[in-house]
Amino acid sequence: AARNCGAAYLISFRKGLLHNNELTDSCYDGMYPGHIHTTPIQKALLAVGSGVAALQNPYRHDMVAVLGETTGHLALMNLRDRMRNDPEGYTVLTERPRIRLSTLDLNRMASLPDGSFGREYLRFLEDNHVTPDSRADVKFVDHEELAYVMQRYREVHDLLHTLLGMPTNMLGEVAVKWFEAAQTGLPMCALGAVLGPLRLSSSRLQSLFTSLGPWALQNGRRSRCILSIFYERRWEQNLEDLRQELNIEPPPPVILGETNKRTVKEE
Repeated sequence: AARNCGAAYLISFRKGLLHNNELTDSCYDGMYPGHIHTTPIQKALLAVGSGVAALQNPYRHDMVAVLGETTGHLALMNLRDRMRNDPEGYTVLTERPRIRLSTLDLNRMASLPDGSFGREYLRFLEDNHVTPDSRADVKFVDHEELAYVMQRYREVHDLLHTLLGMPTNMLGEVAVKWFEAAQTGLPMCALGAVLGPLRLSSSRLQSLFTSLGPWALQNGRRSRCILSIFYERRWEQNLEDLRQELNIEPPPPVILGETNKRTVKEE
């Protein structure tokens, strides 16, 4: 049954139907809601197909999600172990909080003072017209705990934008990917870090390679594990204090003027 399910999903993938809920429900095997078992060969096919699709259109977040799930097993194990060895990270693994609109108290976050982590995160969502509910559920990770690690990684992505002071334009996204590549070791992040600059203008490439990129890599390597933070209990904390705790330096002044702009796609 699992082989038939995997084959059916591959057919659906080729037809661009990754969000076919009926197929997902029919393939659910009980490991965790939505899980689809695939063989190593099927994972390889999914990785290649999603990688090609993501290269053609980096804004296909569904393709990027599949690529991450089918190539990130070793990195997810390392991230899980880092969380287990951190008291706060262990609590996150045990309680498994989710960052969704249904779990956020937006009114309370709006009442927090400017400069607090919760208020600045809410401001980021509002200014860039994004929602945490846009993060896809994990399907192809064949381990229940590692699937949560991947889900948590996806759901803290926008929090990372807030922590790093990065906008959602292509330059900001590439900088976050450079940070994530150094921090997580996920192949998907490394691929995005390498290929993302190809879509930047010459002036933004210069900013990336001379200041923003080195800053992102350095902070990604030395900062505390970003998945080991129980962010839902940190909304009232001052953003600058949280950055210092995580050993994250403020972004270079070269891009500070862009951090409050709304979403822009590179031409």
